[in-house]
Amino acid sequence: QVQLVESGGGLVQPGGSLRLSCTASGSIFNILHMGWYREAPGKQRELVAEITSLGYTNYAGSVKGRCTISRDNAKNTVYLQMSALKPEDTAVYYCQVTFTIGGPYMNYWGKGTLVTASS
Repeated sequence: QVQLVESGGGLVQPGGSLRLSCTASGSIFNILHMGWYREAPGKQRELVAEITSLGYTNYAGSVKGRCTISRDNAKNTVYLQMSALKPEDTAVYYCQVTFTIGGPYMNYWGKGTLVTASS
């Protein structure tokens, strides 16, 4: 069984920084794609940032220049460093991982971690 454990969310003042982490555990053979999405109240889930197994990254325009996604393949972990946070960054952040345990690739989602940027 595969699990995704997210951490690092919390309350931060506007302009502050947070680092989210997501670790995949279980019988994982290979991780292809890792990403962070967010869902704000009343809005649809949207991509924040994603990173491929080769390290190619893609960011939503709203966070470009303020967020950095990275991954540690040895630890099956993806990070999202967020800075200059704005109130509109407030949302539940979900980790998404595309992996295989030896068969077809599957998509898994974490349970989410709440980020609140408020004074």
